[in-house]
Amino acid sequence: MKEQNYLDHLVGVFGQPVAENPGVVIQDAAFAAMGLERWHFLTLDVDKDKLEDALKGLKAFKMRGINCTIPHKIEVMKYLDEISESARLIGAVNMIVNDNGRLFGENTDGKGFMMSLESNGQDVKGKKVVVFGAGGASRAICVEMGLAGVGEIVIVNRRQDRALGDALVEILNRNTRAKVTYVDWDGPFAVPADADIVVNATSVGLYPNVDDIPNIDLDTIRPTMFVQDVIPNPTESALIREMRRRGIPCATGAGMLINQAALNIEMWTGRKPDKAVMYRALEEALR
Repeated sequence: MKEQNYLDHLVGVFGQPVAENPGVVIQDAAFAAMGLERWHFLTLDVDKDKLEDALKGLKAFKMRGINCTIPHKIEVMKYLDEISESARLIGAVNMIVNDNGRLFGENTDGKGFMMSLESNGQDVKGKKVVVFGAGGASRAICVEMGLAGVGEIVIVNRRQDRALGDALVEILNRNTRAKVTYVDWDGPFAVPADADIVVNATSVGLYPNVDDIPNIDLDTIRPTMFVQDVIPNPTESALIREMRRRGIPCATGAGMLINQAALNIEMWTGRKPDKAVMYRALEEALR
């Protein structure tokens, strides 16, 4: 007799705003390809002052886990039972695993970034990297690069957000061997000629402002450098389109998004998803 088991396994994302988050498209496509018919990804709008209630609901529904996005990545940490070392250094959690009511927090943003670099033949060890931005994405990226042995990081950020940059520099200097400097971003930034990798870790170019490009002197980016964007929507940002036109090696933020989503699925299900299926689903959704 066929086993009758209709129990749903729930994961999802907590955020606000969250309506434009494409996670559901990627995750559901992966679950379908893996034959996990009763697994479902929920996109949930959670008020900032209701986060604790939402986590209680997660436990009550026995959800396997959740992604956290703005504005919950930092606040959620105080409700967790355990946090990974890299997430602790980053100071933010973007995914949670619920292990029978015990909540474990991880940050897969930076790990997805590192996987994207690796898939494009880039190794940060001993390299000089210029990172634009000092927010959550930048923190995750810089910490992972620091732990991987990057030689030098130049953090470029807006003067009005200097405190963010100073805090990130302190974290990196205290916990890694990387040489780290901070530069105020007051005008078109000239990328140093000896830079190996350039990272846009800002939201410039994100939907709906799809034609925006970070205020960088693009003529200072050379074919010997590699440019990595973090923008996943659109799948090819205006910056990446321009890099391709100029013949500069580069990678989109969509690859980074797919990699971190695949890590999330593996931690929730114990199985590796098909990233090609996930990428096709994302492209179709954002077309």
